[in-house]
Amino acid sequence: MKNKKGFTLIELLVVICILATLLSIAVINGSAWLNRYNVETMIKRMEADLLNAKVSAIQRNRVYFVVLTPTQLTIYEDTDPQPNGDGQLNPALDRLVSQTAINPRYALTLDAIGGQLIFDTRGFTTTPAGATVTQANYHVTTSFNSSLDCIAVSSTKINVGVWNAGGGTCVAQ
Repeated sequence: MKNKKGFTLIELLVVICILATLLSIAVINGSAWLNRYNVETMIKRMEADLLNAKVSAIQRNRVYFVVLTPTQLTIYEDTDPQPNGDGQLNPALDRLVSQTAINPRYALTLDAIGGQLIFDTRGFTTTPAGATVTQANYHVTTSFNSSLDCIAVSSTKINVGVWNAGGGTCVAQ
C-alpha cells in the first residue's frame, strides 16, 4: 500500500472548477443586488432632498425650485430679488441649495409635468405654469426589481414606491 501525501492534479482541477462556478454565481447575484441597492439608495436620497426642500420652504417662508433631469437633481432657493425673491427661477441669481448627480445607469424618466417643481411658502407643490401638481412621477428607466424605484409627488405629498409600468403610475409603499 502506497502512502499518499497531497492531491492529484485531477482532484485540484475539480476543486478549482467547483470554486469558479460558485464564484461566478456569486458575482452575478452580487451585481444584481448591488443594482437594486443603488436604485433604492438613489430614490431615498431624492425623497430626502425633496422633503428637505419642502420643509425649508415652509420654515424660511421662501419659494424653492426643484429642477430634475434624468441625471441630476438641483434645488434652488428663491432669493432674487432680495430679500424675498420673486417666485421665478433664475439659476444665475437664486441660491443653489443642493445639486445631486444621478448615475446615468439608473437614469430617471420624467412624466408630463417635466423636470421642474416649485414648493411655495406653504410647502405646496406647483409647476412653473402655476398648475397644482396632482401627481408627478419620476421612475428609474431600467428595471432592477428593486423594492423602491419611483417617486410620486402631489401637491401635498411625496411618496416613494414601485413603478407600475402597466398603469404608468408610482404605487406608494
